[in-house]
Amino acid sequence: MKKRIIFPLAGTAAAAAVAITAATLIAPASADVENAAVATSDKPVTHDQNDRVPEGASWTQHYFPSSDGSDVELHADVLLPADLPEGEQVPVILSAGAYFGHAGQLGVEDWAHTGPSDRFHDFIEGTDLFDEGYAFVMVDTRGFGGSTGCLDTSGPGDQADVKAAIDWAAEQPWSTGAVGMYGKSWDAITGLLGNNLKQDNLKAVVAQEPIWDLQRNIRSNGVPRTTVVNVFNTYNGIATMPQMEDDDPRYLENAKWEESNPECIVEQMFGYQNADPESEYWKARDYAANAKGTDTPLLFTQGFLEWNTEPEAMQEFLTNHEGPQRGWLGQWDHVRGNDTVEDGRLAMGREGWFDETMSFYDQYLKDIEPSVEYPNFAVQDSNGTWRAEETWPAVDNSATIALEGGSYTDDGAEAGVTEENAFTTWSEPLEQDTRVTGTPRISLDVEGHGTTQIKMYDVAPDGTAVMFDEQAALLKAGSNSFELKSTDWTIPAGHSLAVEVGTIQPGGDWLKTPSHETITIHGAELELAVNDPAGDDGLPGEPAPYLETYLAAYTSERPIGTPSFTVPSPQG
Repeated sequence: MKKRIIFPLAGTAAAAAVAITAATLIAPASADVENAAVATSDKPVTHDQNDRVPEGASWTQHYFPSSDGSDVELHADVLLPADLPEGEQVPVILSAGAYFGHAGQLGVEDWAHTGPSDRFHDFIEGTDLFDEGYAFVMVDTRGFGGSTGCLDTSGPGDQADVKAAIDWAAEQPWSTGAVGMYGKSWDAITGLLGNNLKQDNLKAVVAQEPIWDLQRNIRSNGVPRTTVVNVFNTYNGIATMPQMEDDDPRYLENAKWEESNPECIVEQMFGYQNADPESEYWKARDYAANAKGTDTPLLFTQGFLEWNTEPEAMQEFLTNHEGPQRGWLGQWDHVRGNDTVEDGRLAMGREGWFDETMSFYDQYLKDIEPSVEYPNFAVQDSNGTWRAEETWPAVDNSATIALEGGSYTDDGAEAGVTEENAFTTWSEPLEQDTRVTGTPRISLDVEGHGTTQIKMYDVAPDGTAVMFDEQAALLKAGSNSFELKSTDWTIPAGHSLAVEVGTIQPGGDWLKTPSHETITIHGAELELAVNDPAGDDGLPGEPAPYLETYLAAYTSERPIGTPSFTVPSPQG
């Protein structure tokens, strides 16, 4: 067998650094190949014939064209219940993306022979998927695994591939025609693409920790992130990695496509480096805007403290999406709903991910009414407690708050954060516990030009402060307005909200290009939505373990300044 390596989408500097390191370890496939059966379209292989096939499944491989009229050929690994009678049909769970290559997900792994990817073996085992009467289909989008074509990073090409995969899965003789999509990170994005394609055969999407708008993940309001380079390198590495030597000849020939067509890398590089958010390249990858009018039932997860696929454009997507939607939202990082940490605790802190997922699929793919009434949204607050909400965000009151202006030198905090390169405005101490929720937005009247980093702090009376929301932006003279990240953070009574405006500081993953000019903010406004935690409808669950890690990393001591504004009361 092999050492199991599971990598997320490399959506930030931290994740991309792991990805690049792993990619450099790629080595040719081992010559020590065990005698294991390799499936074809008409020769199913079971676990007894190849131990990479999940128990209870039969594996076949298939090839079919994309839907854009090009010569791109897509590859699919199909896992059916091993005991499925001839002529019987089952609904399909589909996952499509970059990580299903037979040699490994991000790089060549320590497999002895070829076989279907184990990327979602946890899902298959945790749900007894084949006993429950489902098929599982893994499709390599263009440029990856056994599919040809230049990788497209969720653009029109990938969208054509997802459409083709949905249609193909629905039309197979063993399929009922009902398709659901499942994924995390990159293959959660393809689930959002599936929703946006408005395919009748797509009945449900389960998306864990997706990106909601790729451009905002690559650039923050004009400020590039390290992902401009790292993600590009990472996925070209996946597309060009060698596959297993005992794979079928057609698979191996297709897998060489990216390496044999160097123009693919150039096209990909130019796309990622496009700085215009209004370009057709980025508009095609704005999943939130493109969700307008869609209605595929959606179950998703989102960590508010994500360091990889941050909660940007999530609220816009949910507003534009008109179908049923359910979500787990909370104080975790880039994890799956069923993941555990080293001591065995659930990484999200709440039990029942697979139960809810299968109930969701049963409802929309099999028309089975749920036996459990799940909340629309299960939300974990910054204090680690869980609550049920009908909608998210649940807003009791909102206001536009005038903030005092100030000035700073945009020097990149090369000598540390000082009064010269950042200024802070303070609220009056809060009279009651108040949850800041949704997506704050800030507007600045600017003299000068350069970059800025906005930070929001929850500050205790003794000056202990936790930074709980932030965003960077490129500023021009005049009016500037942009969103921070979505949040769900309760500020206790007696604490204050502090808003810091200044140069981009070290330690993040933004590629800093300070102007070294003095930037004057003549006026600022903060749009804030609040909620009363006293009315919470509690749910069972524990704090996400990552919350403790985050608090340790982002708590500091700050001198308390003179209050100049008031946080709106949830009571209005």
